Amino acid sequence: MKIVDMHCDTLIEGWRHPEKSFYDGDFSINLKLLKENHSLLQFFAMYLSRNEMKTMDPYDILKGIHGYYTKQMELHKDLIRPVYSVEDVMKNKEEGVLSSLLTVEDGVFIDGKIERIQEVYDMGVRLITLMWGFENTVGFPCMDDPEIHMKGLKPFGIEVVEKMNDLGMIIDVSHMSEGGFYDVAKYSKQPFVASHSCARALCNHRRNLTDDQLKVLGEKGGFVGVNFECSFLKEGSSRATVDQVVEHLEYMKNKAGIDAIGFGSDFDGIDDNGEMENYSGFNKILTAMESKFTYDEIDKITHLNALRVMKDVLGK
Repeated sequence: MKIVDMHCDTLIEGWRHPEKSFYDGDFSINLKLLKENHSLLQFFAMYLSRNEMKTMDPYDILKGIHGYYTKQMELHKDLIRPVYSVEDVMKNKEEGVLSSLLTVEDGVFIDGKIERIQEVYDMGVRLITLMWGFENTVGFPCMDDPEIHMKGLKPFGIEVVEKMNDLGMIIDVSHMSEGGFYDVAKYSKQPFVASHSCARALCNHRRNLTDDQLKVLGEKGGFVGVNFECSFLKEGSSRATVDQVVEHLEYMKNKAGIDAIGFGSDFDGIDDNGEMENYSGFNKILTAMESKFTYDEIDKITHLNALRVMKDVLGK
């Protein structure tokens, strides 16, 4: 079994703590864990944290994390290599090497400068999570305030969607307002994803997707990766469980379709990994899935769906 996980925040933790080993350091994801637990491809986000933004420009934060990432990829090139297409993933697999796809979490770095999309593309980025918890030049975040939650993309945000489509970059709507979600569905000519989100019907959190959003994602050929954060899995929960993760996968299968679901763990971006503990917890999830899904369905959820979206958007 091979796993594609569409979201983690390990890079910013590594950048903050360069004394920790990227190979076997005290992270929820490290190269040793990936190698020992069936990873095919890990999406690594450059998360632009508001903590660092107190003293740094977000674009400078991005470049700092990118420097850390580039150094680690070179240092461990015998174990993991960056990818830009499904062809690259398959080549790495044949050679027994892990794959990494670089992303950005929060379009705040764009700052109204459309040329920055090309700049990060040239740095190797192939997915941008357009929003985080604050308004930026692209649009608005998901909010409990219904007026803000239903706001759509800004005119510049539509330009960003079009530019990403032209370049062949995956648009990620996790953290985005509901209005923004529907604008992406309207303006994007390519499938888009919610890389680390859960089902609103099972847990009424603003970060989660409604039944209709899940349906639209499926109809558009998109993807939703279940998030392991306990507050997105079950209201009032203080610890994520394997059963909660599988329950969301089952529910989202019925709403978005079996071809639109997968994993977006959010490891190293959540406070408590619950029963999963770290990346090795995927083994527990896979075992629990065997009684709920067919083996063909498990293959789709674990890696085929994510690879299909990559091929549709990135080409090759």
